[in-house]
Amino acid sequence: MNTKLLALFVSTAISISALPIYALAAAAPAQTALIVQTVNFRDQPSTNGKRIRYLQPGETLEIISQYNSSWLQAKDANGQTGYVSSSPTYIQLQQAPAAPPSNGNTNSNGSSSGKIISSVSFRTGPSTDASRIRYLSAGESVQILEKVNSYWYKVTDKNNVTGYISTSSQYIDTDFGQNDADNNDNGAGEEEAGEEASFPAPPNATAVSSVSFRTGPDTDASRIRYLKAGEKVLIISKTSDYWYKIQDQNGVVGYVSTSSSYISTTFTEPYKQLDPSIAAQRVIDAGMRYLGTPYEFGSSRSNTSTFDCSDFVKQAYQDGIGQQLPGDSRSQASYVAAVGKTSTDWHQLKRGDLMFFMSYKGSGAASYAGIDKSKETVTHVGIYLGNGQVLHTYSQASGGVRIDSFAGTAWEYRFIQGGSTY
Repeated sequence: MNTKLLALFVSTAISISALPIYALAAAAPAQTALIVQTVNFRDQPSTNGKRIRYLQPGETLEIISQYNSSWLQAKDANGQTGYVSSSPTYIQLQQAPAAPPSNGNTNSNGSSSGKIISSVSFRTGPSTDASRIRYLSAGESVQILEKVNSYWYKVTDKNNVTGYISTSSQYIDTDFGQNDADNNDNGAGEEEAGEEASFPAPPNATAVSSVSFRTGPDTDASRIRYLKAGEKVLIISKTSDYWYKIQDQNGVVGYVSTSSSYISTTFTEPYKQLDPSIAAQRVIDAGMRYLGTPYEFGSSRSNTSTFDCSDFVKQAYQDGIGQQLPGDSRSQASYVAAVGKTSTDWHQLKRGDLMFFMSYKGSGAASYAGIDKSKETVTHVGIYLGNGQVLHTYSQASGGVRIDSFAGTAWEYRFIQGGSTY
């Protein structure tokens, strides 16, 4: 063997030996990693590595190599290369699939493709109670495997992950089952066939500098995390001269210092100066002015030409007493729970309180028997008027904003909890 060939052989051997042992399986099928829980994306395979950013649930990474038993080297959708934990707590490994066929094509196995029209939950089961895998985005294509019932498709996404999505044409465009006589109308309207998008609360405060975000109004309370300078939050209340109760943009409720060294805010609580009965009547009066306003699922939060349930409630409180609420029913429920004035018995509610409901499962009480409502997802909200009546909006077919008597109806069976916002 001549000298040059020997040198090349040695150099190649050294280069290969320097690679992580897991990276040598180059011939293995390409893999992707689906993020299932928020996790650090770092520049080095170590918790001491600099954080590039947080990876969010639903993101997909291209796996470059498995650095060791704890770390994967990967590339994100922006082409950024870094390292992520290989723990199944954070990621779900998938074989990189072929792209699904374009919208409208039916395969020999009877499946059909569909295109996502607006963001929709992609779940582990055909129920709003099932865990969310991620949100599917507008423009994504999926392969529809079957129509489980009037409300759910079983589908495979671009990452070859199988799950379930709403059949509502609000979310998906497809030719699948066009001849099926079934339809999506469960008698309660579009809002009940799907799940609201998240509308984070408009912030009323900004972190001036890094500050502890705690579980209680005390420096001895556990730290949830640090708020970053520039981070925007919603102040719910001022619990003392020293502490604000706040909700961050992830819906987490906690406490921060009131010091202007940490928080800059426009927060005021004029409605707290009102007698509760007067505040309630002002909210109801404001809401009644919108009777008959058309329903639109996912309505714009910037105008009053149409409403969905939570948009209507938000507007009534803003117009009536100047209280700024979050813009979706789940966040509104969290807000009321944080205030701490809730009840699971609607008979205990006062006029002007908010009422929160779970998804529709049937018209009779038997359909809700045995359900642990504390674990149900909030899908609807209305304003309690007293005497078993609710002011709300839930579908185009129902005529928009209206008053309903709910005692002895599916609305009563669906009721989770309600309470005051102040």
